Amino acid sequence: MILFFDSHCPLCSMEMRHLLAHDKGHRVQLVDLHSEEFESAYPEIDKHEAMQTLHGRLESGEMVYGLDATHAAWSRVGKHRWLAVLRLPLIRGLANLGYRLFARHRSRISFLLTGRSRCHIGDGLCGIDDSPPK
Repeated sequence: MILFFDSHCPLCSMEMRHLLAHDKGHRVQLVDLHSEEFESAYPEIDKHEAMQTLHGRLESGEMVYGLDATHAAWSRVGKHRWLAVLRLPLIRGLANLGYRLFARHRSRISFLLTGRSRCHIGDGLCGIDDSPPK
């Protein structure tokens, strides 16, 4: 599975580092929306839309978004099984609304929780190393 994420968001980057730490089978590939290669490697992904809502591409090629992408990624690494509850029909709508609110205000929420609203190169807060172990 491929996850397209905003590396300039402190909370997003923390979540991606946490995900990678549990991905012993290398089942999830992270793609930084701000990388130089993003637009040429993934021209079919609209960067503006991906900045608004987490995008994921399953092994089948199917695209998943928001909490569906989050649930799919964590399922692949065998953690956070409780996220499946957020996909149940009666809860799904409210959970998606909560996700959209978080996504829209992630800079402010990041500032409240980390003291930074955006990552800066070299600040050590947001670096993601998704290279395979040697």
